Amino acid sequence: MRSALPPLLLLYAALALSLASAPRRAWWLCLGLLVLTTGVAATYPPPWHDGVFVGCWISVAVTAAGGLVCRTDRHLAWGLAVNAGLWSGALAAVTDAPLDLLAALPALALLPAAAWAMRHLSFPAVRVMSSWLVAVAVLAVTLACLPVTPGYLPDHLE
Repeated sequence: MRSALPPLLLLYAALALSLASAPRRAWWLCLGLLVLTTGVAATYPPPWHDGVFVGCWISVAVTAAGGLVCRTDRHLAWGLAVNAGLWSGALAAVTDAPLDLLAALPALALLPAAAWAMRHLSFPAVRVMSSWLVAVAVLAVTLACLPVTPGYLPDHLE
């Protein structure tokens, strides 16, 4: 069984980078929407295991692409928070590891640091981190969709 922690960490980091350019008043509502939709989605386990991981990695790429926008308005921020909540809840339901959600929450601590960087004219750093997250997510989706090669097969000694 795969761990849900790596995609959750990167999804929450991407959300924090995207919310950095959103109005501060929208932050708390977005975090509330994230918690609410995560709780709702965690109660409905989807029947497709690998599809949830692929969908979550695609969501990481889309959410991180929100950090490449100059200004994130409230509606985009709300949509990104709901999207992140749905995929993180689905991951928690599929992997049956709700503690991974708590372990990934510190990635949201990037939000004040990224907002400070955006205010002090070092927004290229936030954009570089967002583009890095897009690249990692695209690589993870590509590796998940490729056929298994002999180098990725489990060894007979394991």
